Amino acid sequence: MADFPTAPYRVVQWTTGNVGKSSVRAIAGNPNYELVGLFAWSDDKAGRDAGELAGIDPLGVTATNDTAALLGLKPDCVVYNPMWLNVDQLVDILSSGANVVTSASFITGHNLGADRARLEAACRKGGSTLFGSGVSPGFAELLAIVAATACDRVDKITITETADTTLYDSPDTERPVGFGTAIDDPDLEPMASRGTAVFAEAVRLVADAMGVELDEITCVAEYAQTTADLPMASWTIPAGHVAGVFASWRGIAGGRTVVDINVRWRKGQTLQPDWQLDGEGWKITVDGRPTVNMQVGFTPPPDLIASATSLDDFFELGHIMTAIPPINAIPAVVAAEPGIATYNDLPLPLPRFPAQNK
Repeated sequence: MADFPTAPYRVVQWTTGNVGKSSVRAIAGNPNYELVGLFAWSDDKAGRDAGELAGIDPLGVTATNDTAALLGLKPDCVVYNPMWLNVDQLVDILSSGANVVTSASFITGHNLGADRARLEAACRKGGSTLFGSGVSPGFAELLAIVAATACDRVDKITITETADTTLYDSPDTERPVGFGTAIDDPDLEPMASRGTAVFAEAVRLVADAMGVELDEITCVAEYAQTTADLPMASWTIPAGHVAGVFASWRGIAGGRTVVDINVRWRKGQTLQPDWQLDGEGWKITVDGRPTVNMQVGFTPPPDLIASATSLDDFFELGHIMTAIPPINAIPAVVAAEPGIATYNDLPLPLPRFPAQNK
């Protein structure tokens, strides 16, 4: 793996939502990176300092919605953090020669159909590389792949995510998977599979790491309803509507499941059926010789516990975990051959963030 250059990587940050703000703070605090530009699509953010938008001291970088001006800065990499990716936008960025790391529901790009070929063509034109990650999918799959390297035989890899999301206030991301939909709505059944489709790409990533060619990838979904109105910060789920979602994405080869990546999310205390969560976080099981079991959870550091003033301070941990895996991959992505890259194509990313001297 190429080491960090003597001059830092020139980075443009794309969007300033919750994850984008964490990206700005991480880039600004790391001497291996230089924030040279910031894309903010809304007029009220354009013209403001990147530090101000990220809630830190001014950085001397002004946000703009002028795409041409940002690409004219010739960044080594664009950190692309919108909620959903825009293929036309990515084609422009990649064609300009800028590499891209993203958290925008992208792992392999196979869900995009013909648009994946457009992105590959843009990479060839610009000599650039596109890489997607996040915490789940992304980081969780990397952990599973690394765990499997201890085995001389791997039969199946299972990644199970469980979470009580009652305090997670993001209806724009939760409604598409079924939350808040009437339990008897005839359109409910496919919602979990549509809303979590990026996990199909994660299944392909893990199977590729195993050297297994899949016959098919399927999704099995289940839902649970709340038996009483469930008020949350910005919306309410009425009684008889979905407050629990389970989706299991399964990679099948030779008639058996070799990869199972599943999520179980619940809200409130009036769920029916009353799914019980065996802890929160990720359980990773590599069935093989030996069988490897990992329980992965995330907790706030003592200084955050002591200084937090609201729940938002703790929710930021989720944004950090989503933002940082793509950023840590920047050196490997910049050094990679042009095209769409995954964790299977890159050397193991290293945690090259500076130690905090206290």
